[in-house]
Amino acid sequence: MSEGEKTGNVRHTVSVHEVDPRFRNADDALLAELGYKAEFKREFSMLETVAFAFSIMGAVASISSTFSFPLLSGGHVGMVWGWFIPCFFVMAVAASMAELVSSMPTSAGLYYFSAKLAPPKYAALASWITGWANITGQVTLVCSIDFTCAQMITSAITVSSDGATVLGAGATYGILLAILFCHGIVCSAATNVLARLNLFYVMVNVGTTIAAIVALLVCSGSNKVSTKVAFTLFENNSGWANDGWAFLLAFTAPMWTLTGYDSAAHISEEVAGAQRSAPIAILVGVAGTQILGWLLLIVASFTTMSVSSILTTTLPLPMGQLFLDVLGKRGMLTLWSFIIVVQFVTGAAQGVDASRVVFAFARDDALPGSRWWKRIDPRTQTPVNAVWLVMFGSALCGCLGFSTAALSSLAGASVIGLYMSYATPILLRITSGRNKLVPGTFTLGKWYMPIGIIAVVWVTFIIAFLVFPPFQTVTAPEMNYSIVILMGVFAFASIYWVVSARHWFKGPVKNIDDPISPSVTKEL
Repeated sequence: MSEGEKTGNVRHTVSVHEVDPRFRNADDALLAELGYKAEFKREFSMLETVAFAFSIMGAVASISSTFSFPLLSGGHVGMVWGWFIPCFFVMAVAASMAELVSSMPTSAGLYYFSAKLAPPKYAALASWITGWANITGQVTLVCSIDFTCAQMITSAITVSSDGATVLGAGATYGILLAILFCHGIVCSAATNVLARLNLFYVMVNVGTTIAAIVALLVCSGSNKVSTKVAFTLFENNSGWANDGWAFLLAFTAPMWTLTGYDSAAHISEEVAGAQRSAPIAILVGVAGTQILGWLLLIVASFTTMSVSSILTTTLPLPMGQLFLDVLGKRGMLTLWSFIIVVQFVTGAAQGVDASRVVFAFARDDALPGSRWWKRIDPRTQTPVNAVWLVMFGSALCGCLGFSTAALSSLAGASVIGLYMSYATPILLRITSGRNKLVPGTFTLGKWYMPIGIIAVVWVTFIIAFLVFPPFQTVTAPEMNYSIVILMGVFAFASIYWVVSARHWFKGPVKNIDDPISPSVTKEL
């Protein structure tokens, strides 16, 4: 008896030529086995899927957005090692997720994984918790990315006017609304358009990151700190008395950047050869962003002559001041304009990702008004209603931008929400789901257990410190409100569960009347 038969699971081992003729291709046949009918066109190639996962992290723009964290929490050491250390643990999370999506390539993604790996008695609850955590992280991340894009634009205006024009929170929010509107239009496009756009996104992303590295190296000339200073000088500007704890806060930057790679799972119903393409996209996207990001931060460390002077900048983003110091006004504005484009396309990619999560959760009737959000536009064959719901939710979250502390907390809430949703199915994989997973094309084999343990422990640690305030002594306006944002959402989800959802929500719902027999599947 095979291992699959012993555990009650069925492996996908039949040739593609044996796929039931009712289905267009092997991908749709597997999706039917998972319980869903094909509603999207599969027009993302492997290259475009990798580009999508890579673009959603936007290395140079994300680092520019979060540069203040390593500056405050370690200075040069925070920049270099505050990025390098988390990369190993994030890769453990990514590898575990890649294995799951290879086995179950559906837009439902993480909450589907949780439902299938949890004990039957708790499957619906595990799915509910994972789904709401992921949606919270997805929507707040869209807002966080786009609000930072608006701040980049205001920084460019300030520099170009030599400080004469400094736009306030109201103007920044207005720019945010304009960006969200543009993203709503872009994200509503047909799948083939989105797939081609991501090739452009990745070229701009990688090209701008390399240009930033070269520009800083060349234009700084001999105005660089020594290698010893760049790699070992520790400066605690956080206000925390304990240097070790202060250094840990530098991890916020890579954790905010290295998120959203679950996007490959959420577009898997639009990907050709999803069992193979989606996990590769996750691994390549994360590894590529980690490498480029570290190189950029090493160069930034060498070219930062004074951490304290950059921290005192009047610009919204300290990285803008570093570019201004090294490249001059014209050079800074030229490079900064490309970084704004990178941040814009990062937000667009994240908008697509978030809309697919909303669509999938609504398809399983888990959201209020699900019948509206799960509709597929007949012209574009994409979930247009879900797209605009994401943009509206992001606009509401953007109101927090009128408070600097609240806006920073929004970034923390997005990381916590997403990583909670990442860790839940991984935890179930190494506990109740040990014998339930049907391996896909990519599998960790016997290494799934140690890698999964590392991933879960790391996420637990990250969530714990992300709710701490940035300074040891803070006033109410300076507090970290991440936990408030998250608890607001979870309070709603919990009340909704207790009052209503527990009576009718049973986890992922099959929407195909006559699913394919498990014995008539394929090897992708």
